[in-house]
Amino acid sequence: MNYDARLGQLNLIAWLCYISCIVRMSVFVCYDPGQDQGCNVTVVPSSSARNLGVIFDKCFSFEEHIKSICKSSHYHIRNIAKIRKCIDEESAKIVVHAFVTAKLDSCNSLLYGLPKHLLSRLQSIQNTAARVVTHTRKFDHITPVLKQLQWLPVCYRIILKFSYWSAKLSMEQHLTTSVKLLKYNISQRKLRLSSQHLLATPKARLKTYGERAFAVAAPRLWNSIPLELRFSSSIDIFKRHLKTYLFKQAF
Repeated sequence: MNYDARLGQLNLIAWLCYISCIVRMSVFVCYDPGQDQGCNVTVVPSSSARNLGVIFDKCFSFEEHIKSICKSSHYHIRNIAKIRKCIDEESAKIVVHAFVTAKLDSCNSLLYGLPKHLLSRLQSIQNTAARVVTHTRKFDHITPVLKQLQWLPVCYRIILKFSYWSAKLSMEQHLTTSVKLLKYNISQRKLRLSSQHLLATPKARLKTYGERAFAVAAPRLWNSIPLELRFSSSIDIFKRHLKTYLFKQAF
């Protein structure tokens, strides 16, 4: 190993140690018993933690994460509404995609399988942004507006992202991770299903946790996709056709 590679490895180890110390300091409280013998300190763990921009809670409900997205998105939408009269519709779309849609799409595959009352909060954000862009009144029907803008609803955007990663891993079988998570449904006998490019779906015990796992949800979504999409020649063609398919389902 040359000097530059060794130096880079040492820098990486130092950075990981630094991050590890920060995480431990954020969880635990340092206390010296010699300072005050009569003081009892109770360390209470946090109910949520942020990792790569996503707020995880102990129940994996992502309620705090959705609340954070709604709070930040409402702030940006109010600011965009103030300058909406000064810009055209195309510029408004660009601003909304930069400050609002990017938040809705960031790590949204983790939200797959969440209850509708949580996803409806994110959908209301997209509806409000669409009204600001198109000058639509508050009580007008929003579905034609989303169709005009060609914006997939939030639940379909989650399915699009989840299906994209399922297809990417199933097409790239040389990856070690894909071999462990996704396996093709191979039968010893020659059946009609053997030629349909289906994935084996493992069983899950819990609906709220097990069925949301990637190893369970990804094969189910992949097998529900039309046959011609599963036989796409590339991942880019698959994503383009899948978006068209989901758009027809949504509207």
